[in-house]
Amino acid sequence: MIQEFKKTWKTYSIGMLWLLGLLWPLLGIHKDGTLSFTETFTVWGYIFAVSLICLLIHTMNKAGVLKTVSDPLSGITGTVKSAAGAVPVWVWILIALAGACFFPIYTSRYAQDVAINVLIYICLGLGLNIVIGLAGMLDLGYIAFYGVGAYTYALLNVNYGMSFWLCLPAAGSMACIAGCIIGYPTLRMRGDYLAIVTLGFGEIVRIILNNWMDLTNGPNGILGVKVPSIYIPHFDGGLSFELFYLKKLYYLYYIALGLAIVTIIAVHRLNFSRIGRAWESIREDETAAELMGVNTFLLKLLAYAMGATFAGFAGAFFSARMRFVSPESFTFLESAMVLSMVVLGGMGSIPGIILGAAALIILPEVFREFELYRMLAFGAAMVIMMLFRPAGLIPAKRVGMRSEDREG
Repeated sequence: MIQEFKKTWKTYSIGMLWLLGLLWPLLGIHKDGTLSFTETFTVWGYIFAVSLICLLIHTMNKAGVLKTVSDPLSGITGTVKSAAGAVPVWVWILIALAGACFFPIYTSRYAQDVAINVLIYICLGLGLNIVIGLAGMLDLGYIAFYGVGAYTYALLNVNYGMSFWLCLPAAGSMACIAGCIIGYPTLRMRGDYLAIVTLGFGEIVRIILNNWMDLTNGPNGILGVKVPSIYIPHFDGGLSFELFYLKKLYYLYYIALGLAIVTIIAVHRLNFSRIGRAWESIREDETAAELMGVNTFLLKLLAYAMGATFAGFAGAFFSARMRFVSPESFTFLESAMVLSMVVLGGMGSIPGIILGAAALIILPEVFREFELYRMLAFGAAMVIMMLFRPAGLIPAKRVGMRSEDREG
């Protein structure tokens, strides 16, 4: 155990010193120009104590000292996993769906608002998963299609009075067209070059939205966007239909839930279709896929267009929910957040992305009291995840058996 600890103490010490140097400017430099050290060392001391305990437990476990505890725990974990695996998947899906349907009944407005945010980001994460997780193309400007969908609904609703349900497919179609326009000249690039170009196109779209005063009202945004509405029967003096606006938060929650369910089903069907297999072959080795007869350019363009479509749907709902849309909602930080959800949850894994979206939206709300430290904790959690679970929280399951798996 001592030898194992000696191997890691240098790295651990350097990391803790680096953390101390990072914490002091955040906590020790005050607005009035004064300097202090007490708060910095207090916070650093708590982090040092907890991390040291975790490191000691990890080292003892690797050295086999904790076998008397870890073996029974692993046995219990295996039993629970086998029992959960014996239950059919459709039962778990029904339980999750029932819980989602009854969620607004037993929760507050604040919880419903957070849940709507989670559902929007699930749609965005699953759309980006088609581009990154299935086709293997790094897209850093994905939030541009979200903005295209939001502005499509806002403009059609405010200027022409079109309803949300008519504008929803229009928003998806416009985002799809934007994806094709942006994707066509860029998809012959690969790797870092593709990422840089998509980042540039995402910023171009945001700047256009910010500067085209005649169409988008520039940085002032578009006000007066109406919420979704439906016609309900009215029997006062005969049968008639009355327009009913779905203004209450739980109505919007159910619309967001419906969009998320449609997105999950669509992405699942695409994943296990011939197109999905072709996307995976492009992701694994584009040159080999092209030699085997896969039209890589058209399929990559299709992945870009399909991912953009789901972002357009989410954007239309975002515009209807907020009743206002402006370019500040579609910055690069949003693209980075959606990308983090895909990577954290597990690229190509639908349950993983759902869990990643929930984690990155709910946890900052839970730790809102620690506003100064939550982004620091968020970054640390991402680093730890990439070190210990690089494939994500719920890695995607491979379909079929590879040759290296047989050899292993």
